[in-house]
Amino acid sequence: MTEQRLASPSPTEPDACRRQPEVAAWLRHTTAHGQLAAHLARELTRATGLSEADHQVLDALLDAPGTRLRALELRYALQWEKSRLSHQVARMSARGLIERVACTEDARGWDLSLTATGREAATRARAVREESVRRLVVTTLGPERLALLAEAADLLTERLERAAQEDPDCRAARSEIYGEEK
Repeated sequence: MTEQRLASPSPTEPDACRRQPEVAAWLRHTTAHGQLAAHLARELTRATGLSEADHQVLDALLDAPGTRLRALELRYALQWEKSRLSHQVARMSARGLIERVACTEDARGWDLSLTATGREAATRARAVREESVRRLVVTTLGPERLALLAEAADLLTERLERAAQEDPDCRAARSEIYGEEK
């Protein structure tokens, strides 16, 4: 049954994927993930007025010590380009959600910090997101499948960590942020 399910591509998949069950499974995962991410983003915006990008920044800052992070660390954590973060910060600063603060460790850099308004928005957004995930993911998958999902995510994270260590660009970025050896 599992092999048959893996090999059953969606009608939109190219014919080549019909011969490759692993690729068909991957494409089904990415399709489902994309649909879930879009649905979660719509629910978040409807409930809070925040975009998904707003939420990612606010959520990361909410977990940071003192709700403050170096912009470079945030950029690395979110896997964003410098210009994307810069534009997002400008929009969020103008709305009073975050503020740019001089970096104490590096005069060339800057930190991002939640404002009181940003903290309230981040807390509300987190509650909305957690409820959506419980309703759509947790209740759909159940405990055993969630455990398998977590295990698969851990395996992929470990593999991606090794890939990042092998990638000269990733090593350079880490060195810039954390002072690690290239």
